[in-house]
Amino acid sequence: MNQIKSNIIAKAFQIGLSDIKFTSSNIEESTKINLQNWINSNYNVNMQYIANNVDKRLNPSIILENCKSVIVCALNYFPGNHPTIDNGNKLVGKISRYAQNIDYHFVLLDKIKLLEEYIKQIIPNIKTRSYVDTGHILEKYFAQQSGIGWQGKHSLIISQKYGSYIFLGVILTDYEFEVDAPILDKCGTCQRCIVACPTNALVKPKVLDANKCIAYWTVEAKPEENIPEIIKENNSEWLFGCDICQEVCPYNKVLKEKTHIIEFINENNFYSNLIDMIEMSPENFNLKYKKSPIKRRKLSGLKLNAANLIEHFNKAKESD
Repeated sequence: MNQIKSNIIAKAFQIGLSDIKFTSSNIEESTKINLQNWINSNYNVNMQYIANNVDKRLNPSIILENCKSVIVCALNYFPGNHPTIDNGNKLVGKISRYAQNIDYHFVLLDKIKLLEEYIKQIIPNIKTRSYVDTGHILEKYFAQQSGIGWQGKHSLIISQKYGSYIFLGVILTDYEFEVDAPILDKCGTCQRCIVACPTNALVKPKVLDANKCIAYWTVEAKPEENIPEIIKENNSEWLFGCDICQEVCPYNKVLKEKTHIIEFINENNFYSNLIDMIEMSPENFNLKYKKSPIKRRKLSGLKLNAANLIEHFNKAKESD
């Protein structure tokens, strides 16, 4: 490893990143075919921004001229597990672990921008572009290729140290770095994530059908979209997001080390009271979730999520 790369790695850890790896910007033909097949199957639901920018996703040089290398950064966000509560007496909905506090787009991008500035200081005339889940980038592909982790059957990247509770960010560069090696897929014959999904959204290993995904319908869907019956019937607890496929993963079950990023921790936000959400005013919503990922669903969408959970809860009590 040359000194420049070593210095960048040292700076990344000094900034507070959990991991950093380097890979080529080239994309394998099989990945291109898999992405197109996924879109052709309409597994992206109404996320048309994916289908509309396939060319950029499959050729980083359209985004950054003469792109040669991709620096992949990871940040551990594991805030701990949801505490046990008596849901029989309290109408609450779970909040996904990634949305406990401040939006990761702000937190991780700030760190990556610091690293990007440092790289430009030590490599004169280098061209770079950085993204945190905002550009037309195949982050999971580059994370797998670089050795940040392997792609689990739940489609997420699994780090040997941090499990799948990691955020990914990338820096595209026209500088050719020495590449890091991928690590072996260690899922083996395990199918726990596929079996545990209550809506069968994982149609096969590493392939997610967002039409059936609780996380899609409680986070990404526009408030005016009608939530399918399969989601209403099988989502009994998640107000925002869904961690089920991650919770059953053996690599996550052994996690003991919580994130050191205080912006990702809020012990009062593992659950949200459903009645309070139904009655929340726009002013209180904007105040409470000003910098939160939860704001993505908008208040009208969250009220719809809460109403569906209350309906599910009442039906379950009637059948007891």
